[in-house]
Amino acid sequence: MKLLLGLALLLVLALLLRPGFRSQRPADYAGTDPEFDIRRHLSGRFLSEGMIYGPTGRVVSRFLAEMEGTWQGDSGTLSEDFRYAGGGTQARQWTLRIGAEGAFTATAPDIIGTGIGQHSGATVRLSYRIRLPEDGGGHVLDVTDWMYLMENGTILNRSEMRKFGVKVAELVATIRPVGGQP
Repeated sequence: MKLLLGLALLLVLALLLRPGFRSQRPADYAGTDPEFDIRRHLSGRFLSEGMIYGPTGRVVSRFLAEMEGTWQGDSGTLSEDFRYAGGGTQARQWTLRIGAEGAFTATAPDIIGTGIGQHSGATVRLSYRIRLPEDGGGHVLDVTDWMYLMENGTILNRSEMRKFGVKVAELVATIRPVGGQP
């Protein structure tokens, strides 16, 4: 009985402390360099290379994406054109709006409602709900993207996708400026 009680207590503590990916907060990265300014660092042309891992941790998809960001004041668009290793393609156009104190919002046709973003130091976090295409099951997933700006202008992107609170996929990608722009 004591063993079961002890295990239950450890499980509750683990859930409360939320170790790992979900425990990160934008404030954890305040003051880190280089400072991630989405108007600057998501402007121009980019090439992204990445993989999506399924719930068992195995790679279920690989992709290349061409991206382009444009800005007018505090409003911008980020266009993404994906080519998947299996031959499929996908296009998405984000609309981004800068708010106060590092906050921003993001919308796109396959996003349900409005994504909420926060920049802090060398990072950006974006949380949103996405509806997968019908050929991907049409599921609605809760997504948390973390982007980390490297000194050479490359952005490392790690995303976690959850359904009913359970992790069902993870994405890891690089986003590199094309043509030497930072």
